[in-house]
Amino acid sequence: MKNYFSSKVLPTPIETAEMLAKDFIRFTEEMKRFRENLYIALSGGSTPNLLFDILAEEYPNAINWERLHFFWVDERCVPHSHIESNYGTAIQRCFSKVKIPKENLHPIMGGENTLEEVTRYTGEILSVVPYSAGYPAFDLILLGMGDDGHTASIFPGQEHLFETNSIVAIAENPISGQKRITLTGKVLNNSAEIVFMVTGNKKRNILYQIITKDPLAINYPASKIAPIKGNLSWYVDLEATGNLSTLVL
Repeated sequence: MKNYFSSKVLPTPIETAEMLAKDFIRFTEEMKRFRENLYIALSGGSTPNLLFDILAEEYPNAINWERLHFFWVDERCVPHSHIESNYGTAIQRCFSKVKIPKENLHPIMGGENTLEEVTRYTGEILSVVPYSAGYPAFDLILLGMGDDGHTASIFPGQEHLFETNSIVAIAENPISGQKRITLTGKVLNNSAEIVFMVTGNKKRNILYQIITKDPLAINYPASKIAPIKGNLSWYVDLEATGNLSTLVL
């Protein structure tokens, strides 16, 4: 299938987010030819905040927001009003500033009973997102990568979350012990487009190992992102590649 994104190395985090924002807008426009609505899952963490800011401040009217349904890749088990809420951050930095119908936002209720929320969110995904190859098939999933190589809320040592048949699962940050709710690996790898945005020199060694398929990369959940039928792209800055700016992504 056509790759609507392509891996890129940009000089700075801001330029990386700017390029991803432009490609995201082009993607939503070109996909009009094929379907009325698009289903997108967003990651949390600090990296996508730049993308949220750019979309809201520079391109609020460049997107037909009514066509887009946003879900969340993962969420910390905190209320949306909490500073660590991925959904709360996305609302503050982007969705409160653009004209998107409230019903197009599908947050994980991190502050609710965790087991009940896994069941509820699974049902919401199944009721909205198209189904293919046995799992929900998002049009686009935006991912980040932690300094330890985790992605979504799948941390090193939690590889079983790539093997489970569940759509949504409970995860735990091994350092803080904080509970999280996350999409599982089979759902992530069922997306038509998966885009990583990675910035900063703290992620350089892990990124290099993943891109070069070093045997040590097996220790990092981000290395297990491999779309079944879709496309995988990397948007990274020079600090994340170091002197390896010519690294083939």
